[in-house]
Amino acid sequence: MKIAIDGPAASGKTSLGRALAERFGCRFIETGKMYRAVALGLARGLSLDRIVIDVAEPERFLLNGEDVTDLLHTPELDQASSEAGTRPEVRARLVALQQRIAADIDVVMEGRDIGTVVLPDADVKIFLRASPDVRARRRVDQRPGAEVGRTLRELLVRDRRDSTRAIAPLNPASDATIIDTDRKTLAEVISEAVDLVKERLLEH
Repeated sequence: MKIAIDGPAASGKTSLGRALAERFGCRFIETGKMYRAVALGLARGLSLDRIVIDVAEPERFLLNGEDVTDLLHTPELDQASSEAGTRPEVRARLVALQQRIAADIDVVMEGRDIGTVVLPDADVKIFLRASPDVRARRRVDQRPGAEVGRTLRELLVRDRRDSTRAIAPLNPASDATIIDTDRKTLAEVISEAVDLVKERLLEH
């Protein structure tokens, strides 16, 4: 089984993805951290051809063999990873890695282009939507000391870049189920998604 979850930054993809992976016994892959690891490598002065990204369980991301998982969520990497995602050579390498991971196991994979590019044949495709204001508040809740106004501005810049990039812009797949999370609790979103997955499993 392959479940694809897409949506903009701070829309709730990771929380939903982990919940679905646990519920249905799948491996959870947060693809955004792969782009963050590449951005970290570039920030350290490595050329792209010297950057090797690996994913270890549970949810650990390696940069040239070093576990950098706990270094990946910073405002600087928020923007740098989005910029890295506009580079065709970065996307080609990471999409290939993501597809290899999903080839032989049940996965819940979340990102920006999972349902449209990485797993176009996914059994279930979910696209999460939330307003920029709501997403900014959620991100601030996740990062003590962050400021709402600055966070909102950064999200809007990232949204613009993600939705207008030439390669794999952020858009829901034509067969994705869209869930608007603005006025729903996480429990409500998870419940709706679980029901959707169960329905698709019955169809098969």
